[in-house]
Amino acid sequence: MAWFDAALFTGLYWLAQALTVWAFVDAVIRPSGGFVAAGKLTKPGWAAITALAALVILWQGPMSFLGLPAIIAAVVYLVDVRPAVRGLRRGNSW
Repeated sequence: MAWFDAALFTGLYWLAQALTVWAFVDAVIRPSGGFVAAGKLTKPGWAAITALAALVILWQGPMSFLGLPAIIAAVVYLVDVRPAVRGLRRGNSW
């Protein structure tokens, strides 16, 4: 049964790491004006939060004291901020 536990924790680790890195990369590639226009925290703020979340998962793993808040931060970005910023049109509306 130890192999199952190891496989489960390894899968959770890689899933959490992929989630936080995806949130960070998405925050970096979005235009900074979209964050302000959507009424969200600024682009550097979200980039820092998601980068810190990715580093926490890298250093401590998802099952640590700070792992759950790191995953929650990435999920909040992907579920709330990303759709708001992504839904805005770029440039002129004509």
